[in-house]
Amino acid sequence: MNNRIAILINARLEELNKVESIIDQLYADGKLPEEAYGNILVVVSEATLNAIHHGSGGDAEKEVEVIFDFEGTKMTIEVSDSGKGFDHQNLPDPTDPANIEKGSGRGIFIMKNLSDEIEFLNEGSTVCLSFDLGTAVSVQA
Repeated sequence: MNNRIAILINARLEELNKVESIIDQLYADGKLPEEAYGNILVVVSEATLNAIHHGSGGDAEKEVEVIFDFEGTKMTIEVSDSGKGFDHQNLPDPTDPANIEKGSGRGIFIMKNLSDEIEFLNEGSTVCLSFDLGTAVSVQA
């Protein structure tokens, strides 16, 4: 029984739909509960967009890897890029009145608030997002 799905995409915005399609298919197959589907879609899309835009430094030939792991009731998604990472502990607070009008800087805040757990690895070039799905899941890739 395979409990892992991995996809490697080029760091191009149009490649994001491949990652979103996996999430849509998992939902359609009953592997994701309705109450978690939207959060997972938003969080993984945001993490992938960050990897495409920031981690890959605008180089569309670089790659982004997204790995979906299922163990019992827990789903973990790792999004990795080949960038140098970033200081995830010293980000401006997007809820600070001085930052409210800014058009960027909310992605990490959103990911922290919509996932059950978030961890930054490899100096921030890998983000690991966890969700408790409430029921055990196994997938066939």
